[in-house]
Amino acid sequence: MFKLIHQSAILVLLLLFTSGQKLNAQENHVITGTQQTQLYLPMLKGKKVAIVANPTSRIGKQHLVDSLLKMNVDLIKIFSPEHGFRGDAEAGEQVGSFVDEKTGIPVISIYGDHKKPTPDDLKNVGILIFDLQDVGARFYTYISSLHYLMEACAENNIPVIVLDRPNPNGFYVDGPVLKKGFESFVGMHPVPVVHGMTIGEYAQMINGEGWLKDKIKSKLTVITCQNYDHNTLYELPVKPSPNLPNMVSVYLYPSLCFFEGTIMSVGRGTDYPFQCYGHPDFVLGSYIFTPKSIPGVSLHPKYEGENCFGANLSFTSELVVAQKQIYLGWLIGTWQELHLKKNYFIPFFDKLAGSDLLRKQIEAGKNEEEIRQSWQEDLLKFKETRKKYLLYADFE
Repeated sequence: MFKLIHQSAILVLLLLFTSGQKLNAQENHVITGTQQTQLYLPMLKGKKVAIVANPTSRIGKQHLVDSLLKMNVDLIKIFSPEHGFRGDAEAGEQVGSFVDEKTGIPVISIYGDHKKPTPDDLKNVGILIFDLQDVGARFYTYISSLHYLMEACAENNIPVIVLDRPNPNGFYVDGPVLKKGFESFVGMHPVPVVHGMTIGEYAQMINGEGWLKDKIKSKLTVITCQNYDHNTLYELPVKPSPNLPNMVSVYLYPSLCFFEGTIMSVGRGTDYPFQCYGHPDFVLGSYIFTPKSIPGVSLHPKYEGENCFGANLSFTSELVVAQKQIYLGWLIGTWQELHLKKNYFIPFFDKLAGSDLLRKQIEAGKNEEEIRQSWQEDLLKFKETRKKYLLYADFE
């Protein structure tokens, strides 16, 4: 059964790709918000500045923190999201606060048990800059960090500047919309898995929809990108996190992250994270990989030292782009083959999916088309809401 599902999926993707349904290539040079220093440096003059940053926070080859210091900005604090300020922490790893050796600036972790800055964390801060490269998936935690930072700054009357960056998955909207009661750090808002918004647009939605505590509003400024719209294919110059090392993984992430809520491996601890999947007992898999510990990327990954059998999806990048939707066939097919032998789902799955409905649909034997149809009403409502906050021309 799984082989049939897998083969039919590839045929569908091939048809879509060869039909001429292509997005605009990145023909024009995209200028990020970060690069447009002339627009936000005047706002920093005479103020003590905090920044939310990681390795993606760059102007060319130089880190934004170093650039700001060279421009005599009074930078007093750095807030560090999941994966750390230098980006050497794996997903879910607890990263404590410390002093950055290069700059001597205190780095405050906003992950783990300390997701929201306290008034003491924000003491003396006159303005906060947010500059992180998002990947456009609800369960990628940078938008959750954005929420808590906007909320904390609003409560302490501190303006926020979001330096916008393109969304590499911003050319479509798809997936189940999160339901009330299933909020978590991997999904705080009633949005689909792929929301199709830049982080600046998403910040406007957080404010406009009243999602902050007590519907408080952040004093928000978004420095928009130039030469970008939602038909642009934007290749990330810096990997957004340790286990998303290339564009193949970025495009596959919205589909494959569901496996993190199952017994399957998504290749953490290999050279192809989020570009393959497998399990020691998945006998139909033709691809074999053996997870191992990789410092700064994946320590003690699932099935460390065991042979996992599955599929290598690294060749599907262009096909996934052409499809313009997440793909459930891999998830449904592996469940069909393994659920009689193993407890396939773990509790984390419902948080990733945004409700218990997707799990129940798969367990009831629903096919992908039936499942996708159940999303459509919620997706239409979300798309109407989304339109209010777009800063760039939308995809067709």
